[in-house]
Amino acid sequence: MNINEIARLAGVSRATVSRYLNNGYVSSEKKEVIRRVIQETGYQPSSQAQTLRTKKTSLIGVILPKINSDTISREVTGISDILTRRGYQLILANTNNDVEEELKYLSLFKERQVDGVVFIATMFTRKHKQMLKDYKVPIVILGQHLDGYPCIYQDDHKAAFQVTEKLAEKGKKFAYIGVTDKDEAVGACRKKGFMDAIHKAKLEVVPEGMKIDLGSVKIGSFTMDSGYEMAKELFEEEPSIDSLVCATDTMAVGAMTYLKEIGLRIPEDVQIAGIGDGVPGKIVEPKLTTVHFYYKTSGMEAAAMLADLIENDTGISKEIKMGCELVERESHR
Repeated sequence: MNINEIARLAGVSRATVSRYLNNGYVSSEKKEVIRRVIQETGYQPSSQAQTLRTKKTSLIGVILPKINSDTISREVTGISDILTRRGYQLILANTNNDVEEELKYLSLFKERQVDGVVFIATMFTRKHKQMLKDYKVPIVILGQHLDGYPCIYQDDHKAAFQVTEKLAEKGKKFAYIGVTDKDEAVGACRKKGFMDAIHKAKLEVVPEGMKIDLGSVKIGSFTMDSGYEMAKELFEEEPSIDSLVCATDTMAVGAMTYLKEIGLRIPEDVQIAGIGDGVPGKIVEPKLTTVHFYYKTSGMEAAAMLADLIENDTGISKEIKMGCELVERESHR
């Protein structure tokens, strides 16, 4: 079955069927006849032929660092909600936090295999920046800020500052478990937010006679195992730590497991907080104090921005910093 046969069965010209398939003007009467013939015959237009005609694939590449992450799941849900509604299909490219895999998928997608790309980024190397500079398709960066590119990112500094400030109301000796500064958002910005809150507390918050010691900063990865191991190192080096801030909820839950194993009570002996408001922090006991990011909304904003860039020559390339909200639960005093 092809377009000529559909035209013959419907009693219309080939051009009329072509206009119908490409959303051009066709009278209501002829439109109904063509629709009925297509339904009865089960005809499916060639996607390759449509792509050649329109130069559009209706495909969006989504490059993501870890497919089984709660954060990524919420972001992809938001992306999918918007882009599916606007007639696109998603191709998910999971890199497992491998920089070379990111570069490979960026290269694959830039050759117009897709209409646009959402890049859920973790870090930007010199190679990343060079490739993005030469990019041929619309791209929106999600989760990181990069000057000169459309991006949606979290207020990571504010999140870490807020949650540390809350613990500083009762804490005396602090430690921090973070990730590499190569990850500007989760690594550098959250660590700076923590340190700024500690310095502010020393000057303004601490009651007379009490001093807050910065203690130690440990750099791990994003896993529960990493949180466990970094907490073990911290408390073996300095057992008097009474307040622990972690860059992610997942690492915080790993740290809590270690603290319970060595007989420390949370929050009586050690108060602890994470960032992200993920599922692990809601089911652990005591429930984790954290900061909520609007990840699904972030995905929706990124998707809408990308669709506008694809569909409108006048689409606006902009930067959006999302808000956040402190979530107080039982793991702090």
